[in-house]
Amino acid sequence: MRADVQHVADGTYLVHGSNTNWVILTEGDAVTLIDTGYPGDRQLVMESLAAVGSSPEAVAAVLITHAHNDHLGSAEYLRATHGTPVYLHEAEVPHARREFLQQVTVGEVLRNAWRPGVLPWMVHVLRSGGTEQHPVTAPEPFPGTGPLDLPGRPVPVHTPGHTVGHTVFHLPDAGIVVSGDALVSGHATSRATGPQLLPDMFHHERARAVASLNVIETLAADVLLPGHGPVHQGSVKAAAQQARERAA
Repeated sequence: MRADVQHVADGTYLVHGSNTNWVILTEGDAVTLIDTGYPGDRQLVMESLAAVGSSPEAVAAVLITHAHNDHLGSAEYLRATHGTPVYLHEAEVPHARREFLQQVTVGEVLRNAWRPGVLPWMVHVLRSGGTEQHPVTAPEPFPGTGPLDLPGRPVPVHTPGHTVGHTVFHLPDAGIVVSGDALVSGHATSRATGPQLLPDMFHHERARAVASLNVIETLAADVLLPGHGPVHQGSVKAAAQQARERAA
């Protein structure tokens, strides 16, 4: 398998990994990497950086939407090997250190094994190192408020529910929202396509996840780059409304 790198806008790329997406923002020789896939996606992460003319050494920072294993995968590797800072919402920092874990359990998955796609997805998780723990030794909260002084000038927006510190990233000049798992456009365990919440078993607090759609709805954007599923072109406000209606 090779990394599927999609050029979305100037300096903005959505990368489809083995079952999770990440985003690369470029500015000159430097890049911002948003999420890092599964532990088993490391080679794909390296290939995706090379595909946009970059390298691990050029990553100015890793931004993490939330500290689930399929998004945190190579963050500690980049930090330990290249000194790359890893930033998250302050409430998600201890999650990245694995002081606690807000992630679907094996038992919950088995109780949902009758649902279409769940067992094949679980096999993929095991093969991709999704049950391994790769805590970030020294994660940091976002420096300051407002746009970050990083390639792409992403603006962190707290959207709790999927995890306590889940964050989406707004790129106001480009009209893009990088939504992590707060709003997706597909998943291996979902029959639905288009804007939606992940199935209930994946959310730490489903009610807060639904409420956070109200926050996403306020972000001026017409492109959604989700943590799972294809890029969604069209009003992000309408996408958040559609997901809320499906969750009702």
